[in-house]
Amino acid sequence: MSALALLGGKKAKGKPFPVWPYYDRNEEQALKEVLESRVWWRTPGTKTLEFEQNFAKFHGARHGIAVTNGTAALEVTMAGLGITAGDEVIVPNFTFVATASAVLFANALPVLVDVDPETYCIDPDLVEEAITSRTKAIIAVHMGGHPADLDRLMQIAKRKKLALVEDSAHAHATEWRGQRVGTFGVAGTFSFQSSKLITAGEGGMIISNSDKFEVQARSVHDCGRMPGEWFYSHFIYGSNYRLSEWQGAILNVQLSRLDEQTKRRHQNSRLLDRLLREIPGITPQKLDERCTRNGQYAYIFHVNKKHFAGASTERFIEAMNAEGIPNQASYPPLHKLHMFRNGKYRNRLSGRQAKEKHKFLKSKFPVTHKAAWETVWIPQPALLGDEEDMHEIAAGLAKIQKNAKELA
Repeated sequence: MSALALLGGKKAKGKPFPVWPYYDRNEEQALKEVLESRVWWRTPGTKTLEFEQNFAKFHGARHGIAVTNGTAALEVTMAGLGITAGDEVIVPNFTFVATASAVLFANALPVLVDVDPETYCIDPDLVEEAITSRTKAIIAVHMGGHPADLDRLMQIAKRKKLALVEDSAHAHATEWRGQRVGTFGVAGTFSFQSSKLITAGEGGMIISNSDKFEVQARSVHDCGRMPGEWFYSHFIYGSNYRLSEWQGAILNVQLSRLDEQTKRRHQNSRLLDRLLREIPGITPQKLDERCTRNGQYAYIFHVNKKHFAGASTERFIEAMNAEGIPNQASYPPLHKLHMFRNGKYRNRLSGRQAKEKHKFLKSKFPVTHKAAWETVWIPQPALLGDEEDMHEIAAGLAKIQKNAKELA
């Protein structure tokens, strides 16, 4: 019988990983308080307001605006910055579609660039090359929780007079040089979807230290209203992106655990770094020395199939799952998505921009291709386990490598 669990052997992972989402009586009590208050709506409520203030303070920001989801956070940010038709926003090609679709939502063009080969975050050199007279903003995605090169990106944004937006959907509590992300640019956006580092099933947040931006973004998220004005006054374009009191209540409790959980995820990931580097063909996502804490939405590593008898990434993941080690799917390259290949994205553009050729459609994006199809992601709940769990993960992956010929 094979040693591999996929082929009938014993699983490497003995005990179960922590469950997610995690909750206890504190969430139950918070929901009960909202229920019994009969104030379920954010506008007259206090729970979501309290969460906005606490989340912003936790990350070192003056302002927090809670919205319906992480995609909405990006959309409101684009509108709050005044991004509009004819503008360009530079985004990484390796990210979830929302990073680009939020730009299209504003009727602007997302300009896709490749990512760094070690961190899989946006490559600052390529950002500089992509800037044109139409460029208005850069969106940096903190991939898997690891921050993009914020030193370089801030320099570029300041020199070129561009807005820097941090898509921090993976990076709650992540730190760069001891400062929490989301506060380096004009705005940071976060997601509270069910797989994220704190969750209410859905939800999102925008944080900022810019008073001017906060007024605009808050108005956009609340139907164009302005502070202190009559309820039925609407001063700018806006929609209803408000988060409910139910979600605000749950997220406030979830936030109370985030610091301790982040420490555990970070420590376990550094243990995995040491263990997995010993396995031929496995290269963990690089931890930049300036990243003083990684929120670690996922543990990402590259698999060189030459060390796995040529087995595909899909076959590797199949073997990994059989050993009891969970997997989270990587993102496909944005430029390969149907809406870009079939040209439907142009429906969001206007004038000359809707008809002209867009260079990124012809680009090769070699690093994104590698990141999308050759990396494996271990989801964050597994990183809440103990040291034994991490050693079992490493043992399972080492077993797959040792017996890779059987996979092929």
